[in-house]
Amino acid sequence: MLASFLYSIDWTIAVVALPHMQGAFSATQDQISWVITSYIVASAISLPTAGWLSARFGRKRVFLWAMAWFLAASVVCGAAHSLAVEVGARIVQGLSGAFLIPLSHAIILDTYPPEEQGKAMALWGTGSVMGAFIGPTLGGYVTEYLTWRYIFYINVPFGILALLGTAAFVPETRRDPGRPLDWFGFIALSVAIGSLQLMLDRGERLDWFESWEIVGWACVSALGFYLFNVHALTARHPFLDPRLFAKRTFFMGLVFAFIYGLLTTPPMVLMPTFLEHVRGYSIDDVGLLQAPRGIGLLAAMIVGGRITGRVDPRPLIAVGLLCLAVSSWEMSRWTPEVGAWPLLWTNFMQGVGGGIILVPIQVVAFPSLAAEQRTEAAAVFNLVRSVGASVGVSGALTLFVQASSVGRARLTEHVTPYNEALRSQDGWSMATPEQLALLEEQIDLQAAMMAYVHDFWLFALGALAALPLLLFIGRQQTPKRGEAPQAVIGE
Repeated sequence: MLASFLYSIDWTIAVVALPHMQGAFSATQDQISWVITSYIVASAISLPTAGWLSARFGRKRVFLWAMAWFLAASVVCGAAHSLAVEVGARIVQGLSGAFLIPLSHAIILDTYPPEEQGKAMALWGTGSVMGAFIGPTLGGYVTEYLTWRYIFYINVPFGILALLGTAAFVPETRRDPGRPLDWFGFIALSVAIGSLQLMLDRGERLDWFESWEIVGWACVSALGFYLFNVHALTARHPFLDPRLFAKRTFFMGLVFAFIYGLLTTPPMVLMPTFLEHVRGYSIDDVGLLQAPRGIGLLAAMIVGGRITGRVDPRPLIAVGLLCLAVSSWEMSRWTPEVGAWPLLWTNFMQGVGGGIILVPIQVVAFPSLAAEQRTEAAAVFNLVRSVGASVGVSGALTLFVQASSVGRARLTEHVTPYNEALRSQDGWSMATPEQLALLEEQIDLQAAMMAYVHDFWLFALGALAALPLLLFIGRQQTPKRGEAPQAVIGE
């Protein structure tokens, strides 16, 4: 859990520090964005190899080496004095850290009996998921009161503890030294996923398909996925076993993992900017107002872990989706003067919704798989969840920019000397440059608010639209002690 927490927190902790890093490296806005992009792309490329590496060299050995390289890269990230070194270290950090989530996931599944896996995954999930929520707040505090370099140095003491604990307590798995690597499948999938992540990360900045770079990444990604799928269906030893996707419960687990990333990550990215730029809160207050999301997530995962396995997971997933829908719908009714209480309870409900979904979808996805498939399946599961998060964030930011531009254009149509409301001596006026500047600031604020409302409304609609997909899961049997739960309908 500690190792997974460190990896997930490094997804978001550097976002707040980017302006400070930009000044330190004398970089442009586009150049400094590679600090985030390099980590995301390297992680996405590395994730699918977890299954093959753990089978070939042993899961514990791979985990320890991944943790060691992650810590070494963290030290270099903090000490870097050039952007090239920083980006290079972030690539190593992403390549090595990506193994920590799927390997931890597989260790949990193999360590605990089926009837306790729900509780164990809930406790582990508090670390693997909470990091992404805590990252921006922690990064803001560390950057404000220390320096941006400490957002990487804080990994070291906790990483050493995780390294020692893993070495002492985690058992090694059986190795298969003769297992070959499907190089063609690996390269095709790596190119496809890396190109997709680059397209999603840079698309909004480059105006999507108006840029030949984005068109190129899209074409390369599509070609890579095509070659990988054709090769996987015809090769004797494919890089990823296509039989995984033939099991309906696992496939539906992947669908809901994608939906989870799609619906829960974008609000987490949008809320800090909303609180700071629209409501005018300081970085300290933003962190406090975001805290209920983490509290709700933690409470829901603990409660969900205790009851998962005793009840059908479909109602739990439905409750989580409804929590996300209700909170997002309430957020779509906000104004720039929204008070603290609506901010607190909607964030709390967002955390509850996300937390109560995550454990049941894992219980749906994994019990029908053989033990030797779990590491590979965990890698695919977490890859799909991260792609869903990337798609959600890119889509939300793109829609935000478009909606704010449209809103601003509509508002400025009414800014004319013939508008009676703008000729008042006591209210808004166009008489002086100072009053025009205030008017423009208010228009930008209202246009941004319209864009936030538009995104929040779409999140609510997406959560409701996911509910009918629960019908495709099938009823799950409650696991008895010593046996794995099985889906009654259509694996």
